[in-house]
Amino acid sequence: MSEAITAPDTLDDEAVLLVGHGSRREKSNEQVRDLAVELEGRLGIPVDAAFLELAEPAIDEAIAGLARAVSQVSVVHLSLFAASHVKNDVPLAVEQAREAHPELTINNGAHLGVHPALLDLLDDRAAAVEAELGVDREEDEVAAVVCARGSSDPDANADVHKLARLLYEGREFSRVEASFIGVTEPLLDETLHDIAKTRPDAVVVIPYMLGDGVLTGRIKDGAREFDEEYPYVDAAPGEPLGTDTRLLDVLGDRWQEARTGSVEMSCDTCKYKVELDGYEEDQGGARAMLRALTHQAEHADRENVDDDPHVHDAPEKHVAVCTNQTCAQDGAPAVLERLRQAARDSDQCDARITRSSCLGRCGEGPMVAVYPDGVWYGGVEDEDAADIVSSHLDRDRIVSELVDQTL
Repeated sequence: MSEAITAPDTLDDEAVLLVGHGSRREKSNEQVRDLAVELEGRLGIPVDAAFLELAEPAIDEAIAGLARAVSQVSVVHLSLFAASHVKNDVPLAVEQAREAHPELTINNGAHLGVHPALLDLLDDRAAAVEAELGVDREEDEVAAVVCARGSSDPDANADVHKLARLLYEGREFSRVEASFIGVTEPLLDETLHDIAKTRPDAVVVIPYMLGDGVLTGRIKDGAREFDEEYPYVDAAPGEPLGTDTRLLDVLGDRWQEARTGSVEMSCDTCKYKVELDGYEEDQGGARAMLRALTHQAEHADRENVDDDPHVHDAPEKHVAVCTNQTCAQDGAPAVLERLRQAARDSDQCDARITRSSCLGRCGEGPMVAVYPDGVWYGGVEDEDAADIVSSHLDRDRIVSELVDQTL
C-alpha cells in the first residue's frame, strides 16, 4: 500500500478539486464531499468537490470559487476508469477554466485506475464475504468475480480484467474473473454460470463500484439469485469501495502526479488516439458527433430513477458547441453562453446545451450541432444564438443561412 501523502509546508497557495460524476441521489454526492473533507485532512490543503452533471457545483463554478483564494488548482478524478468523462468531459472543462482564469495554474490529474491500495481493498472485501460464508480460500475452492459497470471504452474494460488478474496473482483463489453489470461482456450472470461448471466451494462477488447505488444493488441481487439457483455452490456479494481510507492513498498519489506534471494516461490503447479494431469510427473530430448521438439514445425518460440510474431524463434536443482551440479563438465561449441564456429565457425550449470537443470543421466555426436533428451550423456569432433558439429549438425551423451541413 502507498504511504500516506502529505503536503509540503510551502503549498499554502494550492488547492485540490475532487471531481465526481454527480447523481440525483444525494447520498452519492455526499460520498464525494466526504472524501473531499477526508482528503483535505490528509493533504493539509483545501480540497473542494465538484460534479460533471446532476449535482452542484459544476467544475467551472468550483474552479471560479477557488481562483479567488489560490494560484494553483489540481483536478483529481474520482473515476474508477478512464472512459469518456475522464478523456473528454473533464479536460474540456479544464481548458475552459484555463481560458476564464489565465492567472490560475490548473493541473489535470488522472483517474483512480489500477493501484495497489485498490487491490488491497478488494482483497479485504473478498475476505469479508468468505468469513460470512464460512470458507477459507487456503483450504477451500473459492472463486472471485470482480464486477464493474461496463463501458463503451475498451481501455476502461481492459483495466477491469487487469485488476482481476492482479487480485488472482499471489493469492489462493481458485480463479478470479472480470465481469460487468451492463454495456459490455461478459455479463455477471454469464460469468457466474460459467464458474458453476467448475463446482467451487464458494463464489465471492465483489462490486467494483464507489457507492451502494442501484447498479451495486443489481450486482448483489445477481449474486443472491445465483446462490439460490445453484445450491451446491455458496455465493454472496461483497460491499462496494465506499469511503474506505485506502481511496485517499490513491487520490493522494493522483494529486502528486497532477501537480508535478507526471500524469500517465494509456494513450497507446486509447480509442481516440489509435485505431482499435471495432472502434475506428470513434476517432478524430467526429467522435464528438458520434458520442452526442449515442448519448441522446441514453436520454430516456424514466418514471423512477431506480429503474435506470445512469440514464438521464430526455431533453427534446441536445446542442453541442465546439469549444476546441480554433472555435474558441473565433468566439465559441460567447456563443455557448448566449445560447444558454436564450434557452433559459424561452418558455418553449427543451434542450441540453453543452460544450463539445473538436467537430472536425476547424476554420469554419464556431460550430453548433443540434441533435437528434443532425443540423450543423457554422460561422455562428453570439448574436445568432437568439435566432437558433427562437427558430430551431423553439419551433423546429432551421436557420438556413447558418447551416454548414446536415446529417
